[in-house]
Amino acid sequence: MSNFYVRGVLANLITLLIFLACMFIPAGTLDYWQAWVFVVVFEVCSQALGIYFLTHDRKLVERRMNFGPGAEQRPAQKFISSLFILGFVGFVVLPAFDHRFGWSPVSPIVSILADAFVIVSFLLFFSVMKSNSYAASTIQVEDGQTVVSTGLYAYVRHPMYSGALLLLAAMPLALGSWWSVFLLVPFFPVLAWRLIDEEEFLKENLPGYTEYMQKVRYRLVPYIW
Repeated sequence: MSNFYVRGVLANLITLLIFLACMFIPAGTLDYWQAWVFVVVFEVCSQALGIYFLTHDRKLVERRMNFGPGAEQRPAQKFISSLFILGFVGFVVLPAFDHRFGWSPVSPIVSILADAFVIVSFLLFFSVMKSNSYAASTIQVEDGQTVVSTGLYAYVRHPMYSGALLLLAAMPLALGSWWSVFLLVPFFPVLAWRLIDEEEFLKENLPGYTEYMQKVRYRLVPYIW
């Protein structure tokens, strides 16, 4: 087995263990069915995505595995990436505390519907990655990279982030917490900062991106922003 696959397996295992710890330690119990269902949905979708692109576009997987503050080149993006990690942890930990103390319980039907939207978010990720082999986790431009304006990119400039926003909106409800949805309020300005900074970088370094911005007006949601 190559180092690449070993790194991938270890990274996935460590991430899963951290994920479980962030859910069940704050919850104070393993009797948290919403978390178990969410973990299964999230892991099945993640693994399906990974297996497909390992088979069809390994370079894309390599680009996606290079992530986090240390992988970013721009100082602003290093800071933003750190905030993203903290925010994602919050979207897991706060619902777990909510489950423990019963602050704002969600009906089972709403939780299951939210899990369905988690699946939809991964379908968006799949569509983006099919359209854009250069969809890295960091802000960068590689030799030979061109502007992609097909698929979801014909409607919004940052469809990967659209999927991420849907995922984060669905997570608290899938995990059984209404109050945790309000984490989107501080998260959105950070996301907007990342998008605007990324666009400035792409205008300077990716030929044709300025023209693409003029053609596609919306960043995340058609007719809204």
